[in-house]
Amino acid sequence: MKKYKAIIIDDERNVREVLEHLLLQYCPSIEICGVASSAEEGRSLLKLHQVDFIFLDIRMPREDGFTFLRSIPAENYGIIFTTAYEEYALNALKANAIDYLLKPINNLELCEAVNKAVQYHDLRHTQSEILAIYKESLSNLIDYAHKEQPKIEKIAVAEQFGFRMVNVAEIMYLQADSNYTIIHLSGLNKIVATRTMSDFEKLLDPHAFFRIHKSTIINMNFLRAYSSYEGNFAELIDGTQLNISRRKLNEFREAVKSHSKSID
Repeated sequence: MKKYKAIIIDDERNVREVLEHLLLQYCPSIEICGVASSAEEGRSLLKLHQVDFIFLDIRMPREDGFTFLRSIPAENYGIIFTTAYEEYALNALKANAIDYLLKPINNLELCEAVNKAVQYHDLRHTQSEILAIYKESLSNLIDYAHKEQPKIEKIAVAEQFGFRMVNVAEIMYLQADSNYTIIHLSGLNKIVATRTMSDFEKLLDPHAFFRIHKSTIINMNFLRAYSSYEGNFAELIDGTQLNISRRKLNEFREAVKSHSKSID
């Protein structure tokens, strides 16, 4: 079995000890070569060891996890964030090609995160485009975390064989396809993403994206017209007509009014 070296950076001693124990018991491919209680100690460990993965706490005194990443060549490591704050930067983590664990850490979720991290670690070392996307994801995440009024502008979309960075402003509409989502972009391009549409709905700005049907979300910025002739349809600027469910119709009309006011 191939071994990967990792360090743990967390200011809470009990979290460090639990995580180290769980990794030893459930993740035999991971070899812990050091633990640190601060970002400063973490940098010292990186100088001493050839590290593959960093299990990194987000909130730490003096220097948080995002600031720490700015101080190192972060793209050289597989970063797995640990956080007890479900709301804190969680959307940014979900929007990027970054793994994370919520405290208290569950052994099943830990194994899943490690397996995925190992898979993409190997891809980054064999495919330059995957490395470039990972680097961009880290940069987006750090920028998001340090903005006063953060807004997700890019999403790392998981495809069958990797990731693609997508500008949110270019998404015209999304359609559910079982456990996949078809993302239709301006310019007639589309992507089949290996995430459910509900996952994307939680990430996208509710003021710009509206679910007109159980299987369709549209970007209101691309809406051209509404028609009730032989059904209820939203027409986008490229001529695409999408069905609006009857139970969503009144809510859709209100969303149109609200969106029109917001862009006046």
